[in-house]
Amino acid sequence: MTRRQASSTRRGGGGGGTFPLSGVLHSKSKSSPLFSIILVLLGAFLLIVYACGLFGGRKNFVSRVEGDSSCTFEVQSAFPVLKNVYGDNMKNVLHVGPESCSVVSILLREGEVEAWGVEPYDIEDADRNCKALVQKGIVRVADIKFPLPYRAKSFSHVIISDALDYMSPKYLNKTLPELVRVSADGVVIFAGYPGQQRAKVSQLSKFGRPAKMRSSSWWKQFFSETNFEENEAADKKFEQAASKMSYSPNCQIFHLNSYK
Repeated sequence: MTRRQASSTRRGGGGGGTFPLSGVLHSKSKSSPLFSIILVLLGAFLLIVYACGLFGGRKNFVSRVEGDSSCTFEVQSAFPVLKNVYGDNMKNVLHVGPESCSVVSILLREGEVEAWGVEPYDIEDADRNCKALVQKGIVRVADIKFPLPYRAKSFSHVIISDALDYMSPKYLNKTLPELVRVSADGVVIFAGYPGQQRAKVSQLSKFGRPAKMRSSSWWKQFFSETNFEENEAADKKFEQAASKMSYSPNCQIFHLNSYK
């Protein structure tokens, strides 16, 4: 008799214990819509943060190639303005500088111009896309202190970025004539501003020397002394187009005429 009472007590206790549990479940069912809304809002917030980091961080990703700033990224940003300035005359472009594969890939994908590239530094860590461009001869790896492997006036325009800043005047005197020689309608130079940081100590073995950021007046004097003719009309058009398109360059941009 005692056992039965204990058994029934346990059953009664178990039955009585179900009421709090059912209350909790009932409470959860009531709060689940609110909980779902919170999860949706949190997910949306995380997606927005991710998207901002993905697109806003694109510049930082490219700039890490050179240090704290990159004129190679600037080429990609400035190209619509350059196309506005040079119009249909800008039909086949040679880009010279680090990450040339990236620039060439974007230009080819956009389909507005034909594009080739010269990568002045070794590309051992290049991705498959870059290696494919090199295998096809679209991008070449070449020391730009020596003659470029192209005939005179092979390209309508030559664009160079993140390379001249690492050269001494001695090698600039050899490289710039080659850039002008292989161009038919102009050379566009992207150079860093004084005070901008480029190659870090760990990268000096690749670039050979730290970047030397020169002022606009230094470049203009250099062009004058070495008989390179600045394209003042293109420079003025670029300023006007950049203003209309709300583009503010983070690098110095110079326009040179090709040899006649």
